[in-house]
Amino acid sequence: MFGRNAKVNLELNREVEKLIKSGGKEKLLPIVQAGEPVLRQQTAAYEGQLSHKTLDKLIDTMRVTMLEAPGVGLAATQIGLGLALAVLEDHVREDDDGDPREAAEFPFHVIINPSYEPIGTETRSFYEGCLSFDGYQAVRKRWLDITARWQDEDGNKHEEHLHGWPARIFQHETDHLSGELYIDKAEIRSLTTNENLEDFWCEDPVPTEAAAELGFDL
Repeated sequence: MFGRNAKVNLELNREVEKLIKSGGKEKLLPIVQAGEPVLRQQTAAYEGQLSHKTLDKLIDTMRVTMLEAPGVGLAATQIGLGLALAVLEDHVREDDDGDPREAAEFPFHVIINPSYEPIGTETRSFYEGCLSFDGYQAVRKRWLDITARWQDEDGNKHEEHLHGWPARIFQHETDHLSGELYIDKAEIRSLTTNENLEDFWCEDPVPTEAAAELGFDL
């Protein structure tokens, strides 16, 4: 648990219960879009402000919302909640074989109070999207390898070396919790609608010739 002295914030707990109930039987919450102040705020560290029952329900609702979107990660800020909490999940598909993004199986994770630091200096640049910047993607450079640290829903501490696409997902969601959106450091000239990405770019996540023409720093 989050320490013997952890004290449930009753007011916050009630607000989170209301938020969860707003998702109905489907457990689907609206995802906050760019421009909402909560996306630009530093989240509060989670120290046991919610009852364990409420936390479990929140995590379940966030997971359902993320998968339905569909997405591979969802931070608490994206449902309007300023706590340092996110859920992540991604699975390898048949067409991922040989994908330069180095996709890998990434089972469901609850990351609380997460942080990361790069391992080495290698980076990779690929198209990236966000459920809170719906309908668009842009090329974003990120660390290829990171040391990821977080706590789970029981307060247990974890540390793991993440590589490739799972490392990107972890970086993306952790950045959300400090008020950053991927677009802040993306190659703005690469910004495209999802439809145009599929029509012109999907065969090659970052085509070398086109990247040079657009002035991407790859």
